[in-house]
Amino acid sequence: MGASVNAIGGSDDDGEAAYKPLADINITPMVDVMLVLLIIFMVAAPLLVAGVPVELPKTSAARMGQAKKPMVVTLAADGRLQIRDEFVTRENLIPRLAQVRAAEGDAVVYVRADKKLPYGDVMDLLGQVGQGGFGRVSLLSQSVPKGPGQVPGGQGAATPGTAP
Repeated sequence: MGASVNAIGGSDDDGEAAYKPLADINITPMVDVMLVLLIIFMVAAPLLVAGVPVELPKTSAARMGQAKKPMVVTLAADGRLQIRDEFVTRENLIPRLAQVRAAEGDAVVYVRADKKLPYGDVMDLLGQVGQGGFGRVSLLSQSVPKGPGQVPGGQGAATPGTAP
């Protein structure tokens, strides 16, 4: 950033040309430098992410399998309990959950319950799921799309909730 001195027409009393400094900043070179730096960083950034090449050891261990079906426990309006597609009694719920956990490992348990059931029944079911050995529990619900002029809790088509 400098100031250039240009001769401006006119003269002094002595006949010398009057010089007035021009104080305009020329940003074109600065923009050029910034664009070049931008291109350099855009080219160099993917090269920095590559990481260090490592040769991993071989193993004969079996791959850890994921649960084939999502673990869904359902409490129907009439009080019947269901694990996936299998109906169970209240007495057999905890042992059956423990069997599934031993066979498939720890997974997220999705709990569905009818909205007409008392809150205490749903809380008892959540406690039993915890006693069965599952620590991660997710409650399922249905969401109602809100259209123009529609209030929450109003009539509307229900869409599937967060079930996998």
